[in-house]
Amino acid sequence: MKVYAGSDHAGLPLKKKLLALLSQLGHDTQDLGTHQETSCDYPDFAHAVAGKVVAEPGTAGLLVCGSGIGMSIAANRHAGIRAALCHDPLEARLCREHNDANILVLGGRLIGEEMAAEILRVFCATAFSGGRHAGRVAKIEPHR
Repeated sequence: MKVYAGSDHAGLPLKKKLLALLSQLGHDTQDLGTHQETSCDYPDFAHAVAGKVVAEPGTAGLLVCGSGIGMSIAANRHAGIRAALCHDPLEARLCREHNDANILVLGGRLIGEEMAAEILRVFCATAFSGGRHAGRVAKIEPHR
C-alpha cells in the first residue's frame, strides 16, 4: 500500500518511527513533511496528505500532531477523506471496517510509540467490510 505521511513539529518524532515501521512492513511511503523540529502549522501537512490520498484512490494517509485533533479536523475538510483519530487498536480496526477510513491520525504527545505502532499495524491490515456500512459511508459525502 502507498502511504502518504505528514506531521507538525509535535508529531515529527513519532512520524519518523512509524515511517520506519511502514517500510519494514513493505509499504511504499512518502513523507510530505515537516522535516524540522521548528514550530510549524499542522493544517499545511494535513491538507498535503489529504490532497494526495484524494488524488490517488487506494492510497492511505498517516498524520501526527500533538493531540491529533487539529490534523483530524483539517484533513476531514476534504471531500473523500475519512480521517480517523485513533487511540487504540480497536478504534483502528473499527474505523477501517465500518467507516472505510483512509487516513489514520495519531496524537504524538498522547500515546506511546508501542501503542502507535500497534494501531498502525491494525489500520494497515484491516479492510473495509462493506455491506451495510457502504451505504452509511456513502451518506457522508453529500453533506460536504
